[in-house]
Amino acid sequence: MNKLQLHGFNNLTKTLSFNIYDICYAPAEKQQAYIDYIDEAYNAERLTRIMQDVAAIIGARVLNIAHQDYEPQGASVTMLIAEGQEIPEGMQAESPGPLPETVLAHLDKSHISVHTYPESHPDNGISTFRVDIDVATCGRISPLKALNYLIHSFESDIVVMDYRIRGFTRDVDGQKHYIDHDITSIQNYIAEDTRQIYQMLDVNVYQENIFHTKMMLCEFDLENYLFAAAGTLPEKEKAIVQHRLRKEMAEIFHGRNYPDIPA
Repeated sequence: MNKLQLHGFNNLTKTLSFNIYDICYAPAEKQQAYIDYIDEAYNAERLTRIMQDVAAIIGARVLNIAHQDYEPQGASVTMLIAEGQEIPEGMQAESPGPLPETVLAHLDKSHISVHTYPESHPDNGISTFRVDIDVATCGRISPLKALNYLIHSFESDIVVMDYRIRGFTRDVDGQKHYIDHDITSIQNYIAEDTRQIYQMLDVNVYQENIFHTKMMLCEFDLENYLFAAAGTLPEKEKAIVQHRLRKEMAEIFHGRNYPDIPA
């Protein structure tokens, strides 16, 4: 796509929203240990570093950071960003990506936020850790550049993403433009090696510039989902646990509850 010659600032707002899920089995006596582990692994300090990397990747300047750890668990980080920072050496923006040209305008109206939600089921041992991330940008910087970095910054069993372009910007002739880059799917911006390991589903509303993609890992290795010493489970119990885990993942991926059929 040729570069648009704009009249004034680029007023389009681009928002990338993530729900990232990590799922595991932790028996009753290990559930609190799992929650503590996740809470420490993804505390506000580490989340802040991840979000600072995101700001650097998309070429944004950090204006303000607010972060908080919660009791009994969970953390939040909110970051106000602006356009106009060069991508640091060694911090590679993902490719493909829209609008790689130098940014000239500065709009201090963008933000990055992240919230974590560790939880576990008291009866069946299934624990699900969810991270909600929003990267909202105004102007020419694009949150899509940090897409692959965010997917791989967490242990992403399931990823649900929404990307939306809001508002409009005008060219020098006064013509309105409701989008300024080519996109038919969020998958356009996901690396090939990542696409190979995930099952994906799209629901896109092109006329409204709304794009929705779900991802779930294709391969399932039970050992990767057993927390602590759960690997010593008897074979019969392993089959039950595997059934519970796969049911949990299918329900999250499809957004509906399924009947509890015995393993």
